[in-house]
Amino acid sequence: MNGLRAYAAVTASYWAFMLSDGALRMLVLLHFNGLGFSPVQLAYLFLLYEIAGIVTNLAAGWLAARFGLAATLYAGLGIQIAALAALAQLDPGWSVGASVIFVMAVQGASGVAKDLAKMSSKSAVKVLAPPDGGLFRWVAALTGSKNAVKGLGFFLGAALLALAGFQAATWGMAAVLAVILLAVALFLPPGLPGRMKGSDRWSGWRSGDPRVNRLSLARMFLFGTRDVWFVVGIPIYFQAVLSDGTAEGRREAFFLVGGFMAAWIILYGAVQAAAPRLLGGANRPEALVTRDAIRWAGLLVPIPFALALAVMVAGDPAPWLTALLVLGLLAFGYVFAINSSVHSYLILAFGQAERITRDVGFYYMANAAGRLMGTLLSGISYQLGGLALCLATAGAMAAASWWAVQRVEPPA
Repeated sequence: MNGLRAYAAVTASYWAFMLSDGALRMLVLLHFNGLGFSPVQLAYLFLLYEIAGIVTNLAAGWLAARFGLAATLYAGLGIQIAALAALAQLDPGWSVGASVIFVMAVQGASGVAKDLAKMSSKSAVKVLAPPDGGLFRWVAALTGSKNAVKGLGFFLGAALLALAGFQAATWGMAAVLAVILLAVALFLPPGLPGRMKGSDRWSGWRSGDPRVNRLSLARMFLFGTRDVWFVVGIPIYFQAVLSDGTAEGRREAFFLVGGFMAAWIILYGAVQAAAPRLLGGANRPEALVTRDAIRWAGLLVPIPFALALAVMVAGDPAPWLTALLVLGLLAFGYVFAINSSVHSYLILAFGQAERITRDVGFYYMANAAGRLMGTLLSGISYQLGGLALCLATAGAMAAASWWAVQRVEPPA
């Protein structure tokens, strides 16, 4: 019962965090796009967020092992509250350069917060899951539900920007998250495991299991594949296509773009949660799940290439192209979600229980590196070659992920 209570408390706090994380991303993206920032400048706003994730994941595994998972979970929520409160201080009268530097710094703090919360929650599943073969199911449930909540956050951020404005939205989210932090502190059972033995030291953060390291490389390219179109390319393209340039048109575009991004993340999360059933059961042997990872990585490769070709053929925006992009990106999301869910299971299956926080931290460091790479390439590729180049770059990164995951286990 205590294990289930701890799992429920961890999941609830992670949901609250990811709701604010998704909303904050859409608030920043749409607000600064409306101020006339270029695609590369928009990408810059998120760079420190991703760089912070790389550093945090390396340190977070050790910190959780040293101080316990509850401490890093509380720290993640607390830093996110501080980041939201700081962002509310943004002055519209500042120069573009000052605004970019300030928002990059705040986003950096948010990146630290996000990866502390993620690493803590995912590691907690490993130590809380019952020893009945249900690890895949528990991981899929946490990851899938988290992404569904984050999808609601995308819509919430767009809606709050349209209805309440930037400053009021950030203050409101900070207040709600503070209440959540207090509730979790009151209801999380004491003694959440995760501390390492006193003899352990900082050294050895990189896994001694080559499967963990190779899976981490595949994960890096996988998330670069998504973010290279997701962060800047598609939101800015759809906003340009759907808005007529008037104030009312921009507000309507906020809802439409936010609604699409929310729907994509929610459906992605639903597929993640259902992945064990879709693949044939939660108790599949580790070797079969590894083969699933290779097969589904290969299925992802042609989708962004096909969409890039469609954009090139169309030339100018057209209703049929918008419909094709929506359907194609939903198909991408389905295949991507299976890949992500399988990776999330494998890292916990491969990781050693006595050093799980550091194995997971290293894995999510690679995840953050992929997002950083995708974020930067999203702005650069969109500015240089429009949406077609964004999608073609995504295809190249999907191919790299497929190559890497084939090396997770040497051929028999």
